Amino acid sequence: MCRLLFVQSKEKISIKEYLEKFADVCKKSKEYQGHGWGLSFLKGHEWVQYKNINPIWEDNLSQFAETNRLIVHARSAFRDKDIFIENNMPFYNDKYIFIFNGELNGVKINSDGRIGAEKIFNFINRFDNGNIKEAVEKGVKIINNRTKYVRAMNFIIADKKKAILNTQFNEDEDYFTMNLKRDENKLIICSDPLDNSEWESIPNNTIMEINE
Repeated sequence: MCRLLFVQSKEKISIKEYLEKFADVCKKSKEYQGHGWGLSFLKGHEWVQYKNINPIWEDNLSQFAETNRLIVHARSAFRDKDIFIENNMPFYNDKYIFIFNGELNGVKINSDGRIGAEKIFNFINRFDNGNIKEAVEKGVKIINNRTKYVRAMNFIIADKKKAILNTQFNEDEDYFTMNLKRDENKLIICSDPLDNSEWESIPNNTIMEINE
């Protein structure tokens, strides 16, 4: 089970500052989050992608400058298997960025992908006809109907202007609850609060749309 971070800001933010806080959260997590990490961020109007097979807290985080839109994933590989950089998130195509945390058992969907998270990403993309929230709603409903047990299915799928959060879990509420903090300039969603200030717990079984 992994850790997720999404930041959307009207003003430029320091990527390094947020990565350092996120790295600390990952290092202190009750689940090992050191099977590699990755991020996507907007530089101008283009995505920049980065992945590293080492733990985020061991990487040089000062190599990243500023952005308005940041998506980060730290990986805890299922049963400590398939630890390859190709399996690190974010996954992406020519339109969307995707990060996932969870575990599904007995899934019966036909979808391409090296690991389960990538299969879910590709499966949801099938239903995208210009409204990604509707695609998520439809895809999640079908996945639930075709899965024996969903321990958790938290993910964020984003383009350059909006993002959709799906949060769903059936156990370990403290670990799987997603957290939100916002002000007039910025919105942050993270698997854990990044600091000791006041954060909002996002209710279970939420599909939330985030716009610019």
